[in-house]
Amino acid sequence: MKAAEFLADLRAKPAALRYLAAIIDDERWPVVDGGRLLLVGMGSSLFAAETSARRLRRAGVHAVAELASVEASYPADPSLTVIAVTASGSSKETLQLLAAHHGSSRTVVLTNNPKVALPADHIMQMHAGDELGGVACRSYTHTLAMLLQLEHQLRGSVPGLAKKLEAAADATESLLEGCNTWMPEARSALSGQHGCWLLAPAERWGNALQGALMLREGPRLAADGCETGDWNHVDVYLTKSLDYRALLFAGSRFDADAVRWMRERRSHLVVVGGHYPGATVELRYPGDDDPIVALLTEVLVAELIAADCWLHPVGRART
Repeated sequence: MKAAEFLADLRAKPAALRYLAAIIDDERWPVVDGGRLLLVGMGSSLFAAETSARRLRRAGVHAVAELASVEASYPADPSLTVIAVTASGSSKETLQLLAAHHGSSRTVVLTNNPKVALPADHIMQMHAGDELGGVACRSYTHTLAMLLQLEHQLRGSVPGLAKKLEAAADATESLLEGCNTWMPEARSALSGQHGCWLLAPAERWGNALQGALMLREGPRLAADGCETGDWNHVDVYLTKSLDYRALLFAGSRFDADAVRWMRERRSHLVVVGGHYPGATVELRYPGDDDPIVALLTEVLVAELIAADCWLHPVGRART
């Protein structure tokens, strides 16, 4: 993995999103409406798969997401479609589960590697381009976008997806252009002796997990992600005993409870996409009140902080 190339991959996000916006309406999934869907992956791929499965269930589709490393999942069956997500096309766990279903279940792979040969009936491309930094960043966002297209194909529940992708590209560009302004204060607020925690609504929980992974994977910092409502039951306790630093992706109806606890216990809080009195830093971007735009954009804040910490581990943050 390479820090400078990772930052370059992030800076290429707007162009990649605009390319995907231009072709997304022509992307057709080989999935039969009415069947069961099993989405599998590891790491970033699983985060996106879980987000999609939750949305699909809400739209009335029988869909679940599963770690590809499980000992066993649904039995292979012709009524089951397995959608395996692997950006590189080489995830051992994902390929093993896929192979166990190939020939009995319908198998589809979503990958960012156009040259890979896989044990699948169909292959769908992420169209994220080469990630020269070796970190799944654009491929994570494009996985979300392609799975949104699957949802819309089955239920018509994501109208104007191409326009949403364009809006996400604009929002991403705005955060990139303002990075020199917001980065020093945001990074300072999140730099503590015990690490950093990320919170997001259940519908975008994957972004909290992905953002935390970026902080672990690049600069090797202690970080973890939590769903905002659940945070009030499982992570709130740490605000009393640790130098607690949190990055909140706004939008949960339980935001106010989490913010209140952190304010009362003098935690450092960076809020992305919302306004809450007591936050150390607030970051806004165009379209942050749109759940789809937020889903495709907000994680960039954590990714850019990770890149800055990776490139400049000591001293004042620079971009």
